[in-house]
Amino acid sequence: MGTRRKARELAMQALFFMDVRSDFSEETFGRFCANFAPKPDVRPFFLRLVRGVLRSQTELDALIERFSENWSLGRMSGVDRNVMRIAVYEMVCCRDIPAKVSINEAVDIGKKFGTEESGAFINGIVDSIRAAVEAGALPLPCGDLAAPPSALEAQDEEGLDPAAESAAEDSAKERPTPTPGRSKEKKKAVKSSKLLVKRKRKEQLPPEE
Repeated sequence: MGTRRKARELAMQALFFMDVRSDFSEETFGRFCANFAPKPDVRPFFLRLVRGVLRSQTELDALIERFSENWSLGRMSGVDRNVMRIAVYEMVCCRDIPAKVSINEAVDIGKKFGTEESGAFINGIVDSIRAAVEAGALPLPCGDLAAPPSALEAQDEEGLDPAAESAAEDSAKERPTPTPGRSKEKKKAVKSSKLLVKRKRKEQLPPEE
């Protein structure tokens, strides 16, 4: 399972946890993270999704209800509701993620954690929103798609930047891994050894007459 899939599943579980308690506060989110701490490789994208959904939740919920054909959010299962919040957030606020990827991931996660009908139900609503977004028929919660929400620009307490994570997992092509250059420590060591060799050579030279 890829890192982004793990992050999406954990994000859905975090939102579900808060949803059941009708409490989307930082304190409740912190309680979830204390019990189900995301792994370092999963954490940046996980935070990006959860904080992004919470930031635009009112607008995202309105979009989901608008395209759900008379299904109110309260009538939906907790899994379906929160899977769609994540997928719709990705489509309207994350320009680096293809819409098809967001939909496929939402359908798969819905099938895994929801009911037999979850996949088709989620697909129908989210794909309708995708079509409206691509047609330019919707005011987007995040405004300018070229810029991530301001809440995502700040680094978390471990110095990770959730918005800076590569979209390689969601891309059809793999990017070549850049070859790292010399570290500062290595450069220092090389410089020191050169000075040492110079000094030794100088000491071996005969004294001037």
